[in-house]
Amino acid sequence: MADLPLYEALLTDPAMMTELGGPLDADLLPDKLRGIVEGIEAGGDWYFVIEEAGEPTGTVCVWDVTDEDEPYTEIGWMVLPAFQGRGLASAAVLEVLDRARSEGRWSAIHAHPGVTNAPSNAICRKTGFERLEELDITYMGRVLRCAHWRVELEPLR
Repeated sequence: MADLPLYEALLTDPAMMTELGGPLDADLLPDKLRGIVEGIEAGGDWYFVIEEAGEPTGTVCVWDVTDEDEPYTEIGWMVLPAFQGRGLASAAVLEVLDRARSEGRWSAIHAHPGVTNAPSNAICRKTGFERLEELDITYMGRVLRCAHWRVELEPLR
């Protein structure tokens, strides 16, 4: 819960949330973050704070999606506007994928950036994801048109 100020900066900023249907109501953030903490404590979710020179700049999260016909694992990332364009998200995503490979926890991870989110789609390309299709995803009650990316996590040789 100590990450609430970072989470608030990310999720209530209209510029940050353009591709996710707009900023979230600050009143909803404590419950949203509490859900993340519970997922981590239960051993299912990963949540990493991206830092630059010791300053929190964003997050990379991995979670299991179980409310679909076929459950899957998803990754998402956000970096505060002042720190974007420095490769922080790409480096963090690569680190998380390397860790996931080394632990052998998942066979594949999916990502769903908005189809118009060029930077996040570029991160998917740069970090080894394969683009599969476009689809609609519901996030916080909002339907978003997304690119569907997947990366297989067999150990690299």
